[in-house]
Amino acid sequence: MNIAWTIAGNDSSGGAGITADLLSFHHLNVQGCSVITAATAQNAKGVEAVNLLSVEQIKSQISALKEIHAPTAIKIGMMGSTEIIDTLKECLTSIPAKIVLDPVMIASSGSSLCQAENKNYIQHLKKLLPLADLITPNLHEAAALIDADIHTQDDVIMAAEKILSFGAKTVVIKGGHFSRENLGQDYWTDGSSSFWLCGKPWPQKNYHGSGCVFSAAVAASLASAYSMQDALVLAKMLISRGMRLAKSHGENIAYLQHGGLSEDPDDLPIVTSSISDEIISFPSCKEIGLYPVVDSIDWIKKLLALGVKTIQLRIKEKADAALENEIRSAIQLARQFDAKLFINDHWQLAILHGAYGVHLGQEDLNTADIRKIHAAGLHLGISTHSPYEVARAHAWRPSYFAFGPIYHTNTKAMPFAPQGVDKLSWWRKVLKPHAVVAIGGINERNIADVVKTGVDGVAMISAITGADDYAAMVKYFIEVTQGGLPLRSP
Repeated sequence: MNIAWTIAGNDSSGGAGITADLLSFHHLNVQGCSVITAATAQNAKGVEAVNLLSVEQIKSQISALKEIHAPTAIKIGMMGSTEIIDTLKECLTSIPAKIVLDPVMIASSGSSLCQAENKNYIQHLKKLLPLADLITPNLHEAAALIDADIHTQDDVIMAAEKILSFGAKTVVIKGGHFSRENLGQDYWTDGSSSFWLCGKPWPQKNYHGSGCVFSAAVAASLASAYSMQDALVLAKMLISRGMRLAKSHGENIAYLQHGGLSEDPDDLPIVTSSISDEIISFPSCKEIGLYPVVDSIDWIKKLLALGVKTIQLRIKEKADAALENEIRSAIQLARQFDAKLFINDHWQLAILHGAYGVHLGQEDLNTADIRKIHAAGLHLGISTHSPYEVARAHAWRPSYFAFGPIYHTNTKAMPFAPQGVDKLSWWRKVLKPHAVVAIGGINERNIADVVKTGVDGVAMISAITGADDYAAMVKYFIEVTQGGLPLRSP
């Protein structure tokens, strides 16, 4: 089992600190170990006492864990003193683990949890940043780190760049509640790329321990080999679930509900390049069924004649007039058969000749004029392979999400491991309001398992174009995707 450490203070109320971190690790299937830096006397209303452990006690905990519980990821929370910061820098330098640093300085109740009056505290904290793969300050902590006020989105971006200049590899500034259709937002950057992570807002309350849970969830996801971008999306989903189900205690206090990753669509965030982007929605496309992806008009003719009603034309080798002629002919043919034809990549030609829809890969989202596609009334499908890519596609509310690869595929080189039907089934629940198309390595031997997940469509390439008897195979696939689920394949 993957191992994650939490280095933090103990919250006597159990809502934050070590307890919250270990619960987050547990619910994300990561073995948790703890290094306690302080025993605090606190509850959601305030902190009554902070009793820091000695440097020797902290070193002994780390030494004991290093021997047989080497971590894949470490979450650092409350440290409390410059001596403890320096001790952690000394002890963790030689440990090859991903480090998530939550620079806890003030409790969510507003009480201090560190030597805030000591101006050296921030300077010592900055020296720890080069060890951090991610630092997760909220707006107040970020302002303390850069010694400047933060009021606008430009201030957030500037603050993140400044924090990176201190040596952190990446930074996410939490709690940027700027106005964008009432979405609560966080800003992440590694210096060369960046995004806003936007989740549905919940009632403005003191959600005790929310910062701890978020950073612990990131660390747990990193321990499970997710990328940084994916880990942030999964953590946002987990914290959104906790806030949605939180139990109120009076008017201003709420206790997060701990649990695993959500299956509720309301907890899925969106990833955008700017918080000023207006959210749009494409027409739905639920009845997809068998969804062949082919590269020529000849294949389109064959498959439409066999009763295929949804198809994608993906041409990589042609250009200019030859490309346009092929696309125009395919669109006209699809109309004759009353079929839904998606054009891969070439969105300008799809608009020009009135295609049913366009399919875009993640790299195409950087260059395509998606608003123009929407204004033209076309449907849109987007390829996704990971939580980050799903959240990025979710910002456009596409007609369908293509998710994969479900199984190993030789059709093209993939940087993503096979997802499997369990993960596909989970995404089908999370994306319940939208259509989901499964793709990658699906054939006559495994299509029934894919269909049982409840997906709206099954995309195939080589299972059809490489079949000895493609007509018999197409007939079988149509039967399965329409709910027949025969016991044997052709």
